Amino acid sequence: MPTPERLAEQFEEHRPHMRAVAYRMLGSVSEAEDAVQEAWIRLSRTDVSDVDNLRGWLTTVVARVCLDMMRTRASRREDPLDVHVPDPIIARAIGRGDEGPEADAMLADSVGLALLVVLEKLEPAERLAFVLHDVFGMTFEEIAPIVDRSVVATRQLASRARRRVQGQAPTPDADLRTQRRVVDAFLAAVRDGDFEALVTVLDPAVVLRADGGAMKGMSRLVRGAQAVVAQAATFSNLASSSQVVLVNGNIGLVARRPDGRLFAVLGFTIAGGRVVEIDILADPDRLSRLDLSAIER
Repeated sequence: MPTPERLAEQFEEHRPHMRAVAYRMLGSVSEAEDAVQEAWIRLSRTDVSDVDNLRGWLTTVVARVCLDMMRTRASRREDPLDVHVPDPIIARAIGRGDEGPEADAMLADSVGLALLVVLEKLEPAERLAFVLHDVFGMTFEEIAPIVDRSVVATRQLASRARRRVQGQAPTPDADLRTQRRVVDAFLAAVRDGDFEALVTVLDPAVVLRADGGAMKGMSRLVRGAQAVVAQAATFSNLASSSQVVLVNGNIGLVARRPDGRLFAVLGFTIAGGRVVEIDILADPDRLSRLDLSAIER
């Protein structure tokens, strides 16, 4: 039996992996941390001296905790999924000319908001099977006991989820320089009030999703370039005090009020050199809990 100190050390070694699993399952940073903490409680109460693969054991525990949390959340969710924006992960934008291995690694390890939005619409067991198998490479034999299904049924869960993801989640352009050029052009068009230029950077089928939480009139779902352009006045306010950052590995914006308080986070999905999705989190309660340390230090 490992000593409590050694057990704590091993747990900390696997914390980033567990947090990554939980975040992809839940789309919420705070809930992911709660799931990881619950895994620690269960580990501290369990004799794992016979466990050969502690990482696998912890992954299974976190997955089960997340599955319970997703089922509970699904039964009590009040906000419509169409306008729900998952918690964004904000990092410092790579400066012009600085793109390279660091940016490539960050992009490869990230999960875009557009994908998280689609994952939110999956049934809990589907999401778990897809995330564990397609993202983290677990076998269906390992996943089946977690969802209490046969191996065949678990494979079908992942297959259904994969079809929905492939049909609904756009694949962003991988080059951050291309993304930055498009977002810069978007901001310039908004600031200049140049609606024609704004249309040229938007995909005709662009989707704008704004999540204002309990703030009345702030949440909305807008589809189509012309309809999004009609929101230009809103963008003008956001663009006037914005900072370019990475939002879930893609170029995005952090907008602040004149007094410096956070007003909104915008995530852009760029595909084919055009904006195909804009996800805006403007919920004051959730904004207040975001980790901005990566862009403030």
